[in-house]
Amino acid sequence: MDSRLSETEKYLWKFITKNINKIPNLSIVKLSELANVSTSTIVRTMKKKGYEGFTAFKHHLKDEQNTTINFSNVEKIDTEIKSSILKNEQEVIRTLNMINTGVIEDAIQKIESSERIIIFARAFSEFIAEEMKIKFQLANKYCELHTDPNIIKIMSQHLKKTDTVIFVSLNGETEELIDAAKNCYNKEIGTITITTNKESPLSMLSELVLVGFKSEISFFPDYEVRSRLPLSVIARILLDSYVIRMNKHHENKKLPINSLTPISGT
Repeated sequence: MDSRLSETEKYLWKFITKNINKIPNLSIVKLSELANVSTSTIVRTMKKKGYEGFTAFKHHLKDEQNTTINFSNVEKIDTEIKSSILKNEQEVIRTLNMINTGVIEDAIQKIESSERIIIFARAFSEFIAEEMKIKFQLANKYCELHTDPNIIKIMSQHLKKTDTVIFVSLNGETEELIDAAKNCYNKEIGTITITTNKESPLSMLSELVLVGFKSEISFFPDYEVRSRLPLSVIARILLDSYVIRMNKHHENKKLPINSLTPISGT
């Protein structure tokens, strides 16, 4: 839950989350009646959450609900389950739309030219980082993963310019990752960050940043257990793209001499 919200605003946001499918069809006055809060509380809450007002928030929700999932074959789907399905679909769709193919290309080239890939991650992001490490190793790319804060700090001080560091962080605000990024920046070590916060300190210190969409809706509002699905999508695209590129290079090396186009005039 956002610490900037008052107790009344927290209550309102929790009410909105539980009734998210009904919100686009409610007026601010009706929401005020149903949630038993003032309209000014609704406006303040929306602004603290980054929206110009309640109408802007409703437009945001309607955009999110413009989906391609077909629920017609489910006779009595639970509203809250449907909301969960739509939330996950939108995280994927919006993340795919946000991906910068130029940054993906630069990241692939940086990974390809590096002797070692070092991944730093903490908490729930460690699961995604572990999968990345295994896939790099399966692709015959040397890769290490470090998740312990003390090891991250020490390791980041002893990297070489032939290394590339990949940070996996939802908010990009984890202290030990930021410290490691500062060390990399000062030593001119190449860095790639996978995150949902392009304005974070970690993003600002990174050479390349791959950003996914972070939904404001959480089904665990009292805990910082946000979905890492956008990070997983980005990681998979990066790894798949890298393997595809490596396979193409391998195939080109196998081409027989007579299959190459001769240069005119020679």
